[in-house]
Amino acid sequence: MAKELIIKDLHVNVDDKEIIKGVNLTIRQGEVHAIMGPNGSGKSTLSNTIMGHPRYTVTSGDIIFDGESIVGLSADRRARRGLFLAFQYPMAVPGVSVSNFLRTALTNIRKGDVTQEIKPQNLDVQGDRPLYEKETTKAKVGGDGANIDRKKKEMLIKPAEFRKILNEKLALLQMDSKYTKRYLNDGFSGGEKKRLEVLQMAVLSPKIAFLDEPDSGLDIDAIKVVGSGVQALKGPEMGIVIITHQQRILTYLKPDFVHVMMQGLVVKEGGPELADQIEEGGYAWIREEFGLQVTAEEEREEVELNVN
Repeated sequence: MAKELIIKDLHVNVDDKEIIKGVNLTIRQGEVHAIMGPNGSGKSTLSNTIMGHPRYTVTSGDIIFDGESIVGLSADRRARRGLFLAFQYPMAVPGVSVSNFLRTALTNIRKGDVTQEIKPQNLDVQGDRPLYEKETTKAKVGGDGANIDRKKKEMLIKPAEFRKILNEKLALLQMDSKYTKRYLNDGFSGGEKKRLEVLQMAVLSPKIAFLDEPDSGLDIDAIKVVGSGVQALKGPEMGIVIITHQQRILTYLKPDFVHVMMQGLVVKEGGPELADQIEEGGYAWIREEFGLQVTAEEEREEVELNVN
């Protein structure tokens, strides 16, 4: 049976200001959803809240995944349950290779937290191997004095198993293996960062994956590459949620459902044709239909849509 993520009458505050004002949404494995809306509508706040970002406070409502409320769970525990968020602005981590990061992340998702935190000083960047994988039985990881003992070292996914998984996903996404030897997002172009987020999604194989503005700042060729990569991962085991304010990426990744957010609410829902209508006419007609006043941020966004 497909796992469900159910958002029930969700209200969320950020710094004591209500941003999400009663969102209801159901997402199942195997479905592709697009959450659209102008800047400031609450799209990214919704995804960050679902993933457990501590800045976002759920004041009422619920987030239910696989039949259980996850509102009280930390972000890492939500990730282990099968949720994933690709960030709009991924951070660079010099000194940590992509392959090292992915192997550690996959281990943490599958087997529990074997490292306190991935930091360059905790890794053997020369040999592209974590210190706790070396011959010593213990190595300090993180800044709190925590140690990784032999038992936890043995929990790390074996190199051969990881290489097999990684090579399969690289082939699926038509990515060069040289990509994984570079440091995490260090010197990456915007398109490369977005492709890496898709590779992470492929390796971790979440039940429900959120991609926050995967087309942000990309030219049309890069959007095609990223959109086609996500399309390649589409299947019955993964629900995909694309958060975007423009329709372009949806040319390469057709959604089953489109939800339009404005001013903290889902105001309109439909199929892929709704995204086409937004591309053609912007958001003004939806705002007019529901009697919503345009905000200054939305007005700037409307101009950008019409120019592009």
